[in-house]
Amino acid sequence: MDEFVVYVLYSKEYGKTYVGFTSNLIERFKSHNFLSKKGYTIKFRPWVVIHLEFFSSKTEALKREKLLKTGKGREFIKEIVSNL
Repeated sequence: MDEFVVYVLYSKEYGKTYVGFTSNLIERFKSHNFLSKKGYTIKFRPWVVIHLEFFSSKTEALKREKLLKTGKGREFIKEIVSNL
């Protein structure tokens, strides 16, 4: 059975956050920090993981990822960042 992870990354140097989901967190994290040659996340390296949520279905994970990208979700993430 696959497990899906919704994650929030934070770039302390730039004060940026990024929300995503994956079924392979380690490889995805490597991609964001080292492997990718293009895309949003390469501009704000290095990233650290500041929040994780685990789901048993892709549908649930996508739903939560979308929620975290709304205004309400951004407020939730802002609270996490303020406590770092």
